[in-house]
Amino acid sequence: MEKFELEPKLRDEIRDRVFGDGFIKLVQSVRRGGSQFKISMRLVEIGGQTKFQAEMTDDGQVQVKNLDAAAAREGLEEIFGQKGARELHLITTKGDLHVRVTKKGHALVSRSAEMNRTAVVHQHDRVKNLPLTAFDATAFLRVSGIADGEGRIKASMRGKYDQVNEFLKVVNETVGPFSAQQGKDGSAPRKFVAVDCGCGKAYLTVALYCYLSEVLKYPDVKVIGVDRRADVIAAANKMAESLDLTGRVVFVEADLTDFDLASVSPEGADLVVSLHACDTATDEALARGVEWKARYILSAPCCQHELQKRLAELSGRANAPSAPFAGLLRQSILRERLCDILTDSFRALILRILGFKVQVVEFVSSEATARNIMLKCEYCVKAGQPGPTSEYLELRDFWGAVPWLETRLSEKLGRYLDRFEQSK
Repeated sequence: MEKFELEPKLRDEIRDRVFGDGFIKLVQSVRRGGSQFKISMRLVEIGGQTKFQAEMTDDGQVQVKNLDAAAAREGLEEIFGQKGARELHLITTKGDLHVRVTKKGHALVSRSAEMNRTAVVHQHDRVKNLPLTAFDATAFLRVSGIADGEGRIKASMRGKYDQVNEFLKVVNETVGPFSAQQGKDGSAPRKFVAVDCGCGKAYLTVALYCYLSEVLKYPDVKVIGVDRRADVIAAANKMAESLDLTGRVVFVEADLTDFDLASVSPEGADLVVSLHACDTATDEALARGVEWKARYILSAPCCQHELQKRLAELSGRANAPSAPFAGLLRQSILRERLCDILTDSFRALILRILGFKVQVVEFVSSEATARNIMLKCEYCVKAGQPGPTSEYLELRDFWGAVPWLETRLSEKLGRYLDRFEQSK
């Protein structure tokens, strides 16, 4: 036997206890200088199938993979093959086995007394109050940095944790479970594609994939995150790889105006999301959702500087529409809030003209963020109806400022506005 190698009889015992009845968890920690490499295996249930979930922590970086029995056996052999001083702890319903390999390569083995414990397989479909507790989100929370190594939500990330939960609640209300959307002809369901415009650190992107596939039970899901920052995309790809989601959660470095959806999703997009994209970046995300013929759009706008600039340009003119509001517009906070409300009103009406049912809701508490408005949009009504068209034109013309989104969607929106004007 080589130095640090476990005896064949001991390896056989560990194999029998891992792949026999009553296995709970195996953990091995290897000391490497001043750092530690840790790998663990436990049983989880995914889609009605029992898998071995392997979690590796190396220098603070976490990687998670869900393995079938054959892959788990290969993984166990890799654990046996690790060298150096280390500790292995095997937990089963009948008792524990502890192995400590010293710096000199000696294996010190101890076994607990006979026990009679119950093995619990962690299920991905258990139902609780919060979306992130409706499935086993432990690996996602750890890898994303929302939770610490013990699975506890970090105090500094509590706001992000709450935001993700509230966002997923809106997804559930808007999209609904797969069974409610399935076609009546019995044909195989097509891929459900979601696009996160301006994905940032991809907390929502990855959580969205997990929720659609594991809770709402869409059988074939692809989520695409788009961001123009190379470092952000590199980190997001690393997260997807660590969670074994490569190919199912895809990240693309691109400016949204230049992004070619067909290159990564010939199927188009079913859901477009955009959270806290600054100023006209929100409008660009809404426009892309319209152009991609997405059925659902969820958008939480951020700052609205573009309309503020336009109103400022008009305010100095004689007989400006905003003249009666001079006292309001003089105060920067009030001017900012007014422009926020006007911009989101314009957006909601434009999308309504284009055939979307639109609800403007608060998706998180105002204590969490002042930017807590969300536009929930579903393409399901007749486009170009006179009611919303008239309301939009009256509001736009009163303020004398053409919203950026109208200019961006002029080709699609213009025909409805022109038709209404001609019918008057």
